[in-house]
Amino acid sequence: MATIFSRIIAGEIPSYKVAEDDKFFAFLDINPLVKGHTLVVPKQEVDYIFDLSDEDLAAMHVFAKKVARAIEKAFPCKKVGEAVIGLEVPHAHIHLIPIQKESDMLFSNPKLKLSDEEFKAIAEAIRTAL
Repeated sequence: MATIFSRIIAGEIPSYKVAEDDKFFAFLDINPLVKGHTLVVPKQEVDYIFDLSDEDLAAMHVFAKKVARAIEKAFPCKKVGEAVIGLEVPHAHIHLIPIQKESDMLFSNPKLKLSDEEFKAIAEAIRTAL
């Protein structure tokens, strides 16, 4: 059975897409810690990020770097933090989170509640910055 992320990539489940190439897909986290919180996933269904081939793991990080640079432009921050935890969805993914301080990366922090219009504006801002 396809993971929720594979279904998002296939367009079966709507998402706020930020970027895509032949191997990777980036979209907004629907439970963001901060505005601009983005997920980068491989199109290949792999549960554990370190089960990707060395080539694909490196390429995923290069793709994530491009997205992170766009997030920085769209949402000025000190850095874009990167987290790989991924226990909820069995599909490798990288969280890219614009941060002003380290505590912005705490997944125990309250999640933002954003409207559809806000999500669309955030995704457009990042796409434009790409």
